[in-house]
Amino acid sequence: MLRAVAKLTGAVTLCLVVGLSALAEEKKVTLSPDELREAAALALRAGDAPRAYAFSEALLQRDETDRTALLIHSRSARDLGRYHVAKASARSAWKLAETDEQKFSSSMVMAQALSSDGKRTYAQLWLRRAAHHAPNEQMSQIAARDFRYVRARNPWLTQLNFSVTPDSNINNGSAERSSFLYRGPWVRETVHSGTARPLSGVEYSLGVNTRYRFAETGTRAHDLTFYGQYRTYTLSSEAKAQAPSATGSDFAFGEYMLGYAHKGINLDRRGEYRLSGRVGQNWYGGDEYSRFFRLSGGQFFRLKEGRSVRVRVSGERLFGVTRSDADTVRTDFSYSFPLPTGAAVWTNLTLAKSDSTVEIDDYQAVGLQAQVELAKPVFGATALIGLSAQDKRYDASVFGPPRQEETVAASFTLIFRQIDYYGFNPTMRISGSNTDSNINRYKAKRFGVNFGIQSAF
Repeated sequence: MLRAVAKLTGAVTLCLVVGLSALAEEKKVTLSPDELREAAALALRAGDAPRAYAFSEALLQRDETDRTALLIHSRSARDLGRYHVAKASARSAWKLAETDEQKFSSSMVMAQALSSDGKRTYAQLWLRRAAHHAPNEQMSQIAARDFRYVRARNPWLTQLNFSVTPDSNINNGSAERSSFLYRGPWVRETVHSGTARPLSGVEYSLGVNTRYRFAETGTRAHDLTFYGQYRTYTLSSEAKAQAPSATGSDFAFGEYMLGYAHKGINLDRRGEYRLSGRVGQNWYGGDEYSRFFRLSGGQFFRLKEGRSVRVRVSGERLFGVTRSDADTVRTDFSYSFPLPTGAAVWTNLTLAKSDSTVEIDDYQAVGLQAQVELAKPVFGATALIGLSAQDKRYDASVFGPPRQEETVAASFTLIFRQIDYYGFNPTMRISGSNTDSNINRYKAKRFGVNFGIQSAF
Protein backbone atom coordinates (compact mmCIF):
# COMPACT_ATOMS: atom_id res chain seq x y z
CA MET A 1 0.00 0.00 0.00
CA LEU A 2 2.78 2.42 0.97
CA ARG A 3 4.70 1.56 -2.18
CA ALA A 4 1.63 2.28 -4.30
CA VAL A 5 1.14 5.65 -2.58
CA ALA A 6 4.82 6.50 -3.16
CA LYS A 7 4.55 5.65 -6.85
CA LEU A 8 1.37 7.70 -7.18
CA THR A 9 3.03 10.68 -5.43
CA GLY A 10 6.03 10.47 -7.73
CA ALA A 11 3.82 10.29 -10.79
CA VAL A 12 1.77 13.31 -9.70
CA THR A 13 4.97 15.30 -8.99
CA LEU A 14 6.40 14.42 -12.39
CA CYS A 15 3.16 15.44 -14.10
CA LEU A 16 3.20 18.78 -12.29
CA VAL A 17 6.76 19.44 -13.39
CA VAL A 18 6.15 18.44 -17.01
CA GLY A 19 2.90 20.37 -17.12
CA LEU A 20 4.44 23.50 -15.62
CA SER A 21 7.35 23.31 -18.05
CA ALA A 22 5.10 22.74 -21.05
CA LEU A 23 2.89 25.63 -20.00
CA ALA A 24 5.94 27.87 -19.74
CA GLU A 25 7.17 26.83 -23.19
CA GLU A 26 3.85 26.95 -25.06
CA LYS A 27 2.35 30.08 -23.56
CA LYS A 28 5.65 31.84 -22.78
CA VAL A 29 4.69 32.02 -19.12
CA THR A 30 7.19 33.94 -17.03
CA LEU A 31 7.92 32.24 -13.72
CA SER A 32 8.98 34.15 -10.65
CA PRO A 33 12.24 33.06 -8.94
CA ASP A 34 10.22 31.37 -6.19
CA GLU A 35 8.10 29.47 -8.74
CA LEU A 36 11.17 28.41 -10.73
CA ARG A 37 12.91 27.34 -7.52
CA GLU A 38 9.87 25.22 -6.61
CA ALA A 39 9.76 23.74 -10.12
CA ALA A 40 13.47 22.82 -9.86
CA ALA A 41 12.91 21.15 -6.49
CA LEU A 42 9.89 19.22 -7.83
CA ALA A 43 11.93 18.04 -10.81
CA LEU A 44 14.75 16.86 -8.56
CA ARG A 45 12.34 14.93 -6.32
CA ALA A 46 10.74 13.36 -9.41
CA GLY A 47 14.12 12.14 -10.62
CA ASP A 48 14.21 14.51 -13.61
CA ALA A 49 17.84 15.61 -13.19
CA PRO A 50 18.21 17.34 -16.61
CA ARG A 51 15.19 19.59 -15.98
CA ALA A 52 16.28 20.33 -12.38
CA TYR A 53 19.76 21.18 -13.65
CA ALA A 54 18.39 23.54 -16.34
CA PHE A 55 16.06 25.31 -13.90
CA SER A 56 18.82 25.75 -11.28
CA GLU A 57 21.18 27.04 -14.01
CA ALA A 58 18.63 29.72 -14.89
CA LEU A 59 18.31 30.70 -11.24
CA LEU A 60 22.09 30.96 -10.83
CA GLN A 61 22.42 33.11 -13.93
CA ARG A 62 20.01 35.50 -12.24
CA ASP A 63 21.70 35.27 -8.80
CA GLU A 64 24.87 33.24 -8.23
CA THR A 65 24.38 33.50 -4.46
CA ASP A 66 21.04 31.63 -4.49
CA ARG A 67 21.78 28.90 -1.91
CA THR A 68 18.74 26.77 -2.73
CA ALA A 69 19.58 26.87 -6.43
CA LEU A 70 23.19 25.91 -5.66
CA LEU A 71 22.07 22.87 -3.68
CA ILE A 72 19.68 21.75 -6.44
CA HIS A 73 22.39 22.43 -9.02
CA SER A 74 24.83 20.25 -7.09
CA ARG A 75 22.38 17.38 -6.57
CA SER A 76 21.23 17.34 -10.20
CA ALA A 77 24.81 17.64 -11.50
CA ARG A 78 25.78 14.66 -9.37
CA ASP A 79 22.86 12.64 -10.77
CA LEU A 80 24.07 13.55 -14.27
CA GLY A 81 27.64 12.46 -13.49
CA ARG A 82 29.02 16.00 -13.60
CA TYR A 83 30.92 15.63 -10.35
CA HIS A 84 33.23 18.63 -10.78
CA VAL A 85 30.20 20.92 -11.16
CA ALA A 86 28.43 19.20 -8.26
CA LYS A 87 31.37 19.78 -5.91
CA ALA A 88 31.84 23.39 -6.99
CA SER A 89 28.16 24.25 -6.40
CA ALA A 90 28.12 22.49 -3.01
CA ARG A 91 31.25 24.36 -1.93
CA SER A 92 29.69 27.68 -2.97
CA ALA A 93 26.57 26.81 -0.96
CA TRP A 94 28.78 26.03 2.06
CA LYS A 95 30.55 29.39 1.82
CA LEU A 96 27.18 31.15 1.80
CA ALA A 97 25.77 29.15 4.73
CA GLU A 98 25.14 31.11 7.92
CA THR A 99 23.00 28.87 10.14
CA ASP A 100 23.65 25.32 11.36
CA GLU A 101 20.79 24.06 9.22
CA GLN A 102 22.30 25.64 6.10
CA LYS A 103 25.77 24.31 6.93
CA PHE A 104 24.32 20.84 7.53
CA SER A 105 22.52 20.71 4.17
CA SER A 106 25.57 22.05 2.29
CA SER A 107 27.87 19.50 3.96
CA MET A 108 25.53 16.62 3.16
CA VAL A 109 25.28 17.62 -0.50
CA MET A 110 29.07 17.99 -0.76
CA ALA A 111 29.55 14.56 0.84
CA GLN A 112 27.15 13.00 -1.67
CA ALA A 113 29.01 14.57 -4.59
CA LEU A 114 32.40 13.43 -3.27
CA SER A 115 31.20 9.89 -2.55
CA SER A 116 29.68 9.52 -6.03
CA ASP A 117 32.98 10.73 -7.48
CA GLY A 118 34.86 8.01 -5.56
CA LYS A 119 36.40 10.47 -3.07
CA ARG A 120 35.02 8.61 -0.07
CA THR A 121 37.66 9.67 2.46
CA TYR A 122 36.92 13.34 1.76
CA ALA A 123 33.21 12.51 1.85
CA GLN A 124 33.66 11.16 5.39
CA LEU A 125 35.32 14.42 6.45
CA TRP A 126 32.33 16.39 5.15
CA LEU A 127 29.92 14.03 6.90
CA ARG A 128 31.75 14.72 10.16
CA ARG A 129 31.24 18.40 9.41
CA ALA A 130 27.55 17.73 8.78
CA ALA A 131 27.23 15.90 12.10
CA HIS A 132 28.93 18.80 13.87
CA HIS A 133 26.46 21.33 12.46
CA ALA A 134 23.35 19.11 12.64
CA PRO A 135 20.47 21.27 13.96
CA ASN A 136 18.97 18.37 15.93
CA GLU A 137 19.64 14.79 17.04
CA GLN A 138 17.71 13.27 14.14
CA MET A 139 19.87 15.09 11.59
CA SER A 140 22.99 14.08 13.51
CA GLN A 141 21.97 10.42 13.31
CA ILE A 142 21.38 10.77 9.57
CA ALA A 143 24.93 12.10 9.12
CA ALA A 144 26.32 9.27 11.26
CA ARG A 145 24.33 6.70 9.27
CA ASP A 146 25.65 8.06 5.98
CA PHE A 147 29.18 8.13 7.43
CA ARG A 148 28.98 4.40 8.26
CA TYR A 149 27.58 3.70 4.78
CA VAL A 150 30.44 5.54 3.05
CA ARG A 151 33.07 4.04 5.37
CA ALA A 152 31.89 0.51 4.58
CA ARG A 153 32.49 1.21 0.87
CA ASN A 154 35.75 3.10 1.26
CA PRO A 155 38.89 1.06 0.46
CA TRP A 156 40.78 3.37 2.81
CA LEU A 157 40.10 3.20 6.55
CA THR A 158 42.19 5.43 8.81
CA GLN A 159 42.08 5.85 12.58
CA LEU A 160 44.02 8.56 14.40
CA ASN A 161 44.63 8.71 18.13
CA PHE A 162 46.14 11.38 20.30
CA SER A 163 46.44 11.54 24.07
CA VAL A 164 48.15 13.39 26.89
CA THR A 165 48.95 11.48 30.07
CA PRO A 166 50.42 12.87 33.30
CA ASP A 167 52.34 9.85 34.65
CA SER A 168 54.09 9.14 37.95
CA ASN A 169 56.65 6.74 36.43
CA ILE A 170 57.42 7.35 32.77
CA ASN A 171 60.70 5.38 32.88
CA ASN A 172 59.39 2.34 34.82
CA GLY A 173 61.83 3.08 37.64
CA SER A 174 62.15 0.93 40.74
CA ALA A 175 59.89 1.56 43.70
CA GLU A 176 62.63 0.32 46.07
CA ARG A 177 65.61 2.26 47.40
CA SER A 178 68.18 -0.39 46.43
CA SER A 179 68.77 -3.82 44.87
CA PHE A 180 70.92 -6.75 45.94
CA LEU A 181 73.39 -8.37 43.54
CA TYR A 182 74.20 -12.02 44.34
CA ARG A 183 77.57 -13.37 43.24
CA GLY A 184 78.31 -16.73 44.83
CA PRO A 185 78.65 -16.25 48.57
CA TRP A 186 78.84 -12.49 48.15
CA VAL A 187 75.90 -10.07 48.26
CA ARG A 188 76.32 -6.45 47.19
CA GLU A 189 73.72 -3.71 47.67
CA THR A 190 73.24 -1.21 44.83
CA VAL A 191 71.49 2.04 45.74
CA HIS A 192 69.02 3.31 43.13
CA SER A 193 69.32 6.92 42.04
CA GLY A 194 68.66 9.14 39.02
CA THR A 195 66.87 7.32 36.19
CA ALA A 196 66.79 4.06 38.17
CA ARG A 197 64.10 5.64 40.35
CA PRO A 198 60.63 6.68 39.10
CA LEU A 199 60.55 9.91 37.10
CA SER A 200 57.25 11.77 36.85
CA GLY A 201 56.21 13.74 33.80
CA VAL A 202 53.71 14.00 30.96
CA GLU A 203 53.41 11.57 28.05
CA TYR A 204 52.34 12.78 24.60
CA SER A 205 51.20 10.06 22.22
CA LEU A 206 50.22 10.23 18.56
CA GLY A 207 49.28 7.23 16.42
CA VAL A 208 47.83 6.31 13.04
CA ASN A 209 46.36 3.01 11.90
CA THR A 210 45.29 2.71 8.26
CA ARG A 211 44.45 0.04 5.73
CA TYR A 212 43.79 -0.11 2.00
CA ARG A 213 41.37 -2.82 0.85
CA PHE A 214 42.60 -3.84 -2.60
CA ALA A 215 40.29 -6.84 -3.12
CA GLU A 216 36.91 -7.78 -1.67
CA THR A 217 34.03 -10.20 -2.20
CA GLY A 218 30.87 -10.78 -0.21
CA THR A 219 32.74 -12.96 2.30
CA ARG A 220 36.47 -12.24 1.82
CA ALA A 221 38.71 -9.17 2.04
CA HIS A 222 42.40 -8.44 1.41
CA ASP A 223 44.08 -5.42 3.00
CA LEU A 224 47.42 -3.64 3.02
CA THR A 225 48.02 -2.12 6.45
CA PHE A 226 50.18 0.52 8.09
CA TYR A 227 50.54 1.36 11.76
CA GLY A 228 52.68 4.05 13.34
CA GLN A 229 52.98 5.47 16.84
CA TYR A 230 55.24 7.89 18.64
CA ARG A 231 55.40 8.68 22.36
CA THR A 232 57.53 11.35 23.95
CA TYR A 233 57.68 12.96 27.38
CA THR A 234 58.37 16.11 29.34
CA LEU A 235 59.82 15.74 32.83
CA SER A 236 58.41 17.36 35.95
CA SER A 237 60.54 19.75 37.99
CA GLU A 238 60.97 17.01 40.63
CA ALA A 239 62.19 14.55 37.99
CA LYS A 240 64.67 17.12 36.61
CA ALA A 241 66.06 17.65 40.09
CA GLN A 242 66.37 13.89 40.61
CA ALA A 243 68.05 13.24 37.23
CA PRO A 244 69.56 16.56 36.00
CA SER A 245 71.12 15.02 32.88
CA ALA A 246 67.92 13.27 31.72
CA THR A 247 65.41 14.64 29.23
CA GLY A 248 61.95 13.44 28.25
CA SER A 249 63.17 12.39 24.80
CA ASP A 250 65.54 9.88 26.46
CA PHE A 251 62.44 7.71 27.00
CA ALA A 252 60.67 8.44 23.70
CA PHE A 253 59.42 5.41 21.79
CA GLY A 254 58.53 5.20 18.11
CA GLU A 255 57.30 2.29 16.01
CA TYR A 256 55.94 1.52 12.55
CA MET A 257 54.55 -1.64 10.94
CA LEU A 258 53.69 -2.54 7.35
CA GLY A 259 51.60 -5.58 6.65
CA TYR A 260 49.02 -7.65 4.83
CA ALA A 261 45.75 -8.91 6.32
CA HIS A 262 43.14 -11.32 5.02
CA LYS A 263 39.79 -11.90 6.67
CA GLY A 264 36.67 -13.81 5.80
CA ILE A 265 33.25 -14.81 7.05
CA ASN A 266 32.72 -18.51 7.89
CA LEU A 267 30.81 -20.91 10.15
CA ASP A 268 27.38 -20.17 8.66
CA ARG A 269 28.13 -16.43 8.80
CA ARG A 270 28.43 -16.54 12.58
CA GLY A 271 32.20 -16.50 12.52
CA GLU A 272 35.04 -14.45 11.09
CA TYR A 273 38.66 -15.46 10.69
CA ARG A 274 41.67 -13.18 10.23
CA LEU A 275 45.23 -13.88 9.05
CA SER A 276 47.95 -11.24 8.99
CA GLY A 277 51.66 -10.67 8.58
CA ARG A 278 53.62 -7.56 9.55
CA VAL A 279 57.18 -6.27 9.45
CA GLY A 280 58.25 -3.34 11.54
CA GLN A 281 60.89 -1.40 13.37
CA ASN A 282 61.05 0.59 16.60
CA TRP A 283 63.22 3.13 18.36
CA TYR A 284 63.85 3.95 22.00
CA GLY A 285 65.41 7.20 23.13
CA GLY A 286 66.09 8.16 19.53
CA ASP A 287 68.17 5.02 18.84
CA GLU A 288 67.02 1.99 16.87
CA TYR A 289 65.90 -0.70 19.29
CA SER A 290 64.79 -3.66 17.20
CA ARG A 291 63.28 -4.93 13.93
CA PHE A 292 60.61 -7.63 13.85
CA PHE A 293 58.39 -9.88 11.79
CA ARG A 294 54.97 -11.01 13.08
CA LEU A 295 52.43 -13.58 11.93
CA SER A 296 49.00 -14.07 13.49
CA GLY A 297 45.78 -15.94 12.96
CA GLY A 298 42.48 -15.64 14.76
CA GLN A 299 38.91 -16.88 14.78
CA PHE A 300 35.85 -15.06 16.08
CA PHE A 301 32.54 -16.82 16.70
CA ARG A 302 29.22 -15.27 17.69
CA LEU A 303 27.23 -17.28 20.25
CA LYS A 304 23.63 -16.82 21.31
CA GLU A 305 22.28 -14.10 23.61
CA GLY A 306 24.97 -11.55 22.77
CA ARG A 307 27.91 -13.78 23.74
CA SER A 308 31.02 -14.31 21.63
CA VAL A 309 34.44 -15.97 21.74
CA ARG A 310 37.71 -15.18 19.99
CA VAL A 311 40.94 -17.17 19.75
CA ARG A 312 44.17 -15.68 18.43
CA VAL A 313 47.67 -17.16 18.01
CA SER A 314 50.65 -15.02 17.06
CA GLY A 315 54.36 -15.46 16.61
CA GLU A 316 57.13 -12.88 16.46
CA ARG A 317 60.74 -13.01 15.35
CA LEU A 318 62.59 -10.06 16.85
CA PHE A 319 65.99 -8.92 15.58
CA GLY A 320 67.57 -6.90 18.35
CA VAL A 321 69.81 -3.92 17.76
CA THR A 322 70.34 -2.75 21.31
CA ARG A 323 68.84 -5.92 22.82
CA SER A 324 68.92 -9.67 22.19
CA ASP A 325 67.17 -11.53 19.37
CA ALA A 326 64.05 -13.39 20.47
CA ASP A 327 61.24 -15.67 19.25
CA THR A 328 57.90 -15.16 21.01
CA VAL A 329 54.68 -17.16 20.74
CA ARG A 330 51.45 -15.84 22.24
CA THR A 331 47.91 -17.20 22.52
CA ASP A 332 44.84 -15.17 23.48
CA PHE A 333 41.40 -16.52 24.33
CA SER A 334 38.61 -13.94 24.75
CA TYR A 335 35.03 -14.33 25.91
CA SER A 336 32.43 -11.54 25.87
CA PHE A 337 28.95 -11.63 27.40
CA PRO A 338 26.21 -9.29 28.68
CA LEU A 339 25.03 -9.11 32.28
CA PRO A 340 21.36 -9.04 33.30
CA THR A 341 21.89 -5.43 34.43
CA GLY A 342 22.69 -4.41 30.87
CA ALA A 343 26.45 -4.14 31.41
CA ALA A 344 28.81 -5.74 28.87
CA VAL A 345 31.81 -7.83 29.98
CA TRP A 346 34.97 -8.72 28.03
CA THR A 347 37.51 -11.21 29.42
CA ASN A 348 40.83 -12.44 28.06
CA LEU A 349 43.40 -15.12 28.95
CA THR A 350 46.94 -14.74 27.56
CA LEU A 351 49.72 -17.33 27.44
CA ALA A 352 53.15 -16.29 26.15
CA LYS A 353 56.62 -17.81 25.86
CA SER A 354 59.79 -16.13 24.62
CA ASP A 355 63.12 -17.78 23.72
CA SER A 356 66.06 -15.42 23.33
CA THR A 357 69.72 -15.56 22.41
CA VAL A 358 70.40 -14.29 25.95
CA GLU A 359 69.13 -16.45 28.82
CA ILE A 360 68.05 -13.57 31.04
CA ASP A 361 65.49 -12.55 28.38
CA ASP A 362 63.75 -15.96 28.23
CA TYR A 363 60.37 -15.93 29.95
CA GLN A 364 56.91 -17.48 30.27
CA ALA A 365 53.87 -15.38 31.10
CA VAL A 366 50.22 -15.88 32.02
CA GLY A 367 47.83 -12.95 32.02
CA LEU A 368 44.16 -12.31 32.78
CA GLN A 369 42.18 -9.24 31.72
CA ALA A 370 38.60 -8.09 32.19
CA GLN A 371 36.68 -5.01 31.17
CA VAL A 372 33.14 -4.05 32.14
CA GLU A 373 31.13 -1.39 30.30
CA LEU A 374 28.54 -0.16 32.78
CA ALA A 375 24.90 -0.07 31.73
CA LYS A 376 24.25 3.40 33.14
CA PRO A 377 26.23 6.57 32.45
CA VAL A 378 28.54 8.01 35.09
CA PHE A 379 28.62 11.83 35.13
CA GLY A 380 26.76 11.59 31.82
CA ALA A 381 29.54 9.51 30.23
CA THR A 382 29.94 5.89 29.16
CA ALA A 383 32.01 4.21 31.88
CA LEU A 384 34.40 1.26 31.59
CA ILE A 385 36.23 -0.54 34.39
CA GLY A 386 39.34 -2.57 33.57
CA LEU A 387 41.27 -5.07 35.66
CA SER A 388 44.32 -7.17 34.79
CA ALA A 389 46.87 -9.49 36.40
CA GLN A 390 50.02 -11.06 34.98
CA ASP A 391 52.55 -13.57 36.25
CA LYS A 392 55.88 -13.44 34.39
CA ARG A 393 58.80 -15.75 35.11
CA TYR A 394 62.28 -15.44 33.61
CA ASP A 395 64.79 -18.27 33.36
CA ALA A 396 67.61 -16.19 34.85
CA SER A 397 68.66 -12.74 36.08
CA VAL A 398 71.83 -10.67 36.22
CA PHE A 399 71.05 -10.13 39.92
CA GLY A 400 71.36 -13.82 40.78
CA PRO A 401 68.09 -15.75 41.30
CA PRO A 402 65.65 -16.26 38.37
CA ARG A 403 63.48 -13.18 38.02
CA GLN A 404 59.78 -13.40 38.90
CA GLU A 405 57.19 -10.65 38.49
CA GLU A 406 53.53 -10.27 39.39
CA THR A 407 51.70 -7.22 38.04
CA VAL A 408 48.19 -6.08 38.84
CA ALA A 409 46.53 -3.08 37.19
CA ALA A 410 43.21 -1.29 37.22
CA SER A 411 41.67 1.47 35.12
CA PHE A 412 38.54 3.57 34.96
CA THR A 413 37.58 5.16 31.64
CA LEU A 414 34.94 7.75 30.81
CA ILE A 415 33.80 8.44 27.23
CA PHE A 416 31.93 11.74 27.05
CA ARG A 417 29.54 11.00 24.20
CA GLN A 418 27.44 14.08 24.98
CA ILE A 419 30.41 16.24 24.01
CA ASP A 420 30.78 15.93 20.26
CA TYR A 421 33.16 17.87 18.06
CA TYR A 422 33.14 16.88 14.38
CA GLY A 423 32.16 13.34 15.35
CA PHE A 424 34.80 12.92 18.07
CA ASN A 425 34.27 12.45 21.80
CA PRO A 426 36.76 13.32 24.56
CA THR A 427 37.89 10.53 26.89
CA MET A 428 39.51 10.36 30.30
CA ARG A 429 41.25 7.29 31.72
CA ILE A 430 42.61 6.89 35.23
CA SER A 431 44.98 3.93 35.61
CA GLY A 432 47.33 2.46 38.13
CA SER A 433 49.56 -0.60 38.34
CA ASN A 434 51.83 -2.35 40.82
CA THR A 435 54.61 -4.77 39.90
CA ASP A 436 55.98 -7.00 42.65
CA SER A 437 59.22 -8.88 41.99
CA ASN A 438 61.69 -11.02 43.86
CA ILE A 439 64.33 -8.54 42.67
CA ASN A 440 63.97 -4.98 43.96
CA ARG A 441 65.14 -3.38 40.70
CA TYR A 442 61.96 -4.56 38.96
CA LYS A 443 59.47 -3.55 41.63
CA ALA A 444 57.45 -0.64 40.27
CA LYS A 445 54.34 1.44 40.91
CA ARG A 446 52.64 3.61 38.31
CA PHE A 447 49.72 6.01 38.24
CA GLY A 448 48.46 8.08 35.31
CA VAL A 449 45.53 10.13 34.04
CA ASN A 450 45.05 9.95 30.28
CA PHE A 451 43.14 12.56 28.25
CA GLY A 452 42.32 11.61 24.67
CA ILE A 453 39.75 11.60 21.87
CA GLN A 454 37.95 8.86 19.97
CA SER A 455 35.52 8.67 17.06
CA ALA A 456 31.83 8.83 17.91
CA PHE A 457 30.90 6.65 14.91
